Amino acid sequence: MASWKAILGSPTFLGLAISAVVVSVVVQLSDRMSPESRLWTVDEVAKYNGTDDQLPILLGILGSVFDVTKGRQHYGPGGGYHHFAGRDASRAFVSGNFTGDGLTDSLQGLSSAQMKSVVDWRDFYFRSYKYVGTLVGRYYDSHGQPTKYLKGVEAKAARGAQLMKKQESEEAKVPSCNSRWSQDDGGKVWCDTGYPRLVQRPQEIALTGSMSKRCACFKEEELSRPGLEVYKGCDYLSNSCVV
Repeated sequence: MASWKAILGSPTFLGLAISAVVVSVVVQLSDRMSPESRLWTVDEVAKYNGTDDQLPILLGILGSVFDVTKGRQHYGPGGGYHHFAGRDASRAFVSGNFTGDGLTDSLQGLSSAQMKSVVDWRDFYFRSYKYVGTLVGRYYDSHGQPTKYLKGVEAKAARGAQLMKKQESEEAKVPSCNSRWSQDDGGKVWCDTGYPRLVQRPQEIALTGSMSKRCACFKEEELSRPGLEVYKGCDYLSNSCVV
């Protein structure tokens, strides 16, 4: 039987030993390399929050995870978007609440317009940053398949897109007023052709959950239409109003 000394000194053993060292180094460095597309847990993504300069920075939105390291100046500590790093804070993209409960992936209670906005943000990250996988949880299951929650969000966002397109088409039939505002002079609306009137935006309830109005320019023969509101303090046939 060959002696241990002979075995240890053999080229085969040395090759295996070197291979083992290489594998060990690769394993140790794997977390410091740019992550590949895979399934992520919340705890795993949290490690990539920009506080370690040796690690990439990851961000989640609607369960999709992106490597935003190239934007470290924005997503790293002190950056304007650091609150998004290392988590899925989908709601904050439209709520503007970047603290506490605001940094959540739940979109419960948001309107179709707001959900469309979140989906638009996700599309932005797909265009601008490297996609590295999916976050297991609210939007993707343990097999990486979309959940009913994600499908519901995307359906509501698609509905919002349809309503916005319809609203734009309807409002294009009656031109909007010109407007300006300054701290010294306040606000003013005016029409190059026609007369300014406040009119309700019926699609807005379905889009945002609340009714709003816009200023539109109507011809004199159209001023008797129901639902048109003269600005307070403005003459009936004035083509400009102080607001």
